[in-house]
Amino acid sequence: MERFIVQHTEKLQGTVTISGAKNALLPILAACLLTEDTCTVCDVPPLTDVLAMVELLRGFGAELFFDPKEQKITVQAKRIFTTEASDETAGKMRASFLTAAPLLVRMRSAKLPLPGGCQIGSRPIDLHLKGFSAMGAENKQEHGMVELWTKGLVGENIYLDFPSVGATENIMMAATLAKGTTVIENAAAEPEICDLAVFLRKMGAKITGDGTDTVMIEGVDSLHGAVHRVMPDRIEAGTFLVAAAMTGGNILLHNVREEHLKPVIAKLTECGVQMELTKEGIRVASKGILAPVHIKTMPFPGFPTDMQAIFMSLVTLAKGTSVITETVFENRFIHAGELKRMGADITIDSRSAIIEGVEELTGSKVRATDLRAGAALILSALAARGETEISDIYHIERGYDHIEKKLRALGANIYKEE
Repeated sequence: MERFIVQHTEKLQGTVTISGAKNALLPILAACLLTEDTCTVCDVPPLTDVLAMVELLRGFGAELFFDPKEQKITVQAKRIFTTEASDETAGKMRASFLTAAPLLVRMRSAKLPLPGGCQIGSRPIDLHLKGFSAMGAENKQEHGMVELWTKGLVGENIYLDFPSVGATENIMMAATLAKGTTVIENAAAEPEICDLAVFLRKMGAKITGDGTDTVMIEGVDSLHGAVHRVMPDRIEAGTFLVAAAMTGGNILLHNVREEHLKPVIAKLTECGVQMELTKEGIRVASKGILAPVHIKTMPFPGFPTDMQAIFMSLVTLAKGTSVITETVFENRFIHAGELKRMGADITIDSRSAIIEGVEELTGSKVRATDLRAGAALILSALAARGETEISDIYHIERGYDHIEKKLRALGANIYKEE
């Protein structure tokens, strides 16, 4: 079984180019099912979640060509010969359910397993189904599968009880080819939703209001092919910003958008880390002396839940007490136990974690319990005294493009062992 071996590293230095965003790419690939024409998506990292989505789309009948060297995918879904997804393929990731809308609106049926992915909490699809039902779809759930069917979707006003990213994306895609106008209220406003909207508009969709809490979609008769470059991965960018902060390093990040990282930059600044916005990107510099912070995860533009574990690693070395409150996923503190194995002082109280900064962390054998927890363990291992062995790294490879190679280029002592 593959694992990462990490040794103490001081002062990461150099430049790193941030990859395309997984969380933007997966719904965009699903949206390619909305047209018979060819779509081309650029800046595609060869992540395991991406490869799983490619396999899923091929299972429906789409023709795909992925060039990992050029990081480009072409998709043509001229013929869809089945609307039932393989449980083995679709069950690997929660993003598989994003194919429900394109299949439902184009083929009038879809059958998919309940979403899978990391075990950080439940991924209810009730808001997705609420939206589809309002637009004229019926559904049933049995044996871990969700079956949807419709005689034709129609536009409707839909209020989301929670600004769910996945539900916003699915309803938005379904509405592009529905008859009439759909309004999504209390919609999620994450940058990845805006990137999907940009792609859909390139295909001929009529969408306004993305990036706000009210999105309006006027249905059209058909969509056409498009070429699109995926937005930079704001969570990968945040991970490297924290890597520099924890090691007292100095790193310049290329291919980043400051407007996507404001809450992360604000909290790093509170920690005493120097940040500089340049024409080339974002430079982060740290002396390794960190102040404690209080963080509460929130939907965008609040502090992202995907950065919570990574910041928990950071504040284990802060001079004082930090409090992190998780409001999005109920099981997202599983990694705290692994950090404690490295000497961290963490107390969990319901949805809050109280972290008392320690003088140093020590290397240990730990396990990546989910994608972002795995990245957090790598950062702690770089700052820890001695050697750390991280197992179950397949979680990390779901969302980071060769993170060990990028870190080594910055001077990190990390390698993969099979």
